Amino acid sequence: MTTLSALTLVRNRQAHLDRLVEGLSLSATPPDELVVIDMSDAPVTLPPLSFPVRIERLAGDALPLAAARNLAAALASGDILLFLDVDCIVSSAVCDRMQAVLAEHDAVICPEVLYLPAGAVRPGPLSEVDLSAAGRPHPVRPFPREGESPEGNPGLFWSLAFALRRSTFHRLGGFDETYVGYGAEDTDLGFRIAREGLPLLFAGGVPVFHQHHDGYDPPLQHFRALIANAKRFHAAWSIWPMDGWLRAMADLGLVDWSSDELTICRDPTPAEIAAAQKDPANPF
Repeated sequence: MTTLSALTLVRNRQAHLDRLVEGLSLSATPPDELVVIDMSDAPVTLPPLSFPVRIERLAGDALPLAAARNLAAALASGDILLFLDVDCIVSSAVCDRMQAVLAEHDAVICPEVLYLPAGAVRPGPLSEVDLSAAGRPHPVRPFPREGESPEGNPGLFWSLAFALRRSTFHRLGGFDETYVGYGAEDTDLGFRIAREGLPLLFAGGVPVFHQHHDGYDPPLQHFRALIANAKRFHAAWSIWPMDGWLRAMADLGLVDWSSDELTICRDPTPAEIAAAQKDPANPF
């Protein structure tokens, strides 16, 4: 019987973490352990659970997403690694499905993510029926109704929720820690998954629910990290990642992207960052 480690990162989102943990606890087969990398200003806390929990502090002002995910994987003992962003709530069959498929296939699996609008996660016990009714599928990521379908575009891999064998993660080399801060570290892993010849599978029928939180489009609050990571990705793969965001930044006059170079012209103003905040009614 394979074992499964759930892994998550948290930074100042205790309420989201509480719901993530509740979802794992309500799973038909809960994980064999949960590893939490805590980057919060004040340490997070969790109640006693039916499965072991390890919380590792990674303090500091930076947001080292690649390094934090690698640390979580290094601390995990399960045969299967299920990476979940802290705003995820798994449906009851996710852990079982990831274990069953990965016991048979050396692959990377992304369960479908249904995005929840503000207010969809109500006080009280979680209701998978209510979450399913409120959730909306991602507009550009096609998932089958049931089963798994191969996805040939590595740019559609994203680290919000995915699972793979622990041995495969280490064979891939994990996330590239030279990507510092927000942006492109998961797309880089997607391209290395493709280069390795590993199947990327999209799994339908076992949704993960994305809890609403404030967001920005483009995420100008991470401007400098995004530009540095985009340039690193382009140097590695000769393709520009996050092209929609880069185009929006160019339209604002923040960058010169008129050639095959990407040059910072100026930083965004506080007003421009505020104007990029998404409408709370939009779940994406």
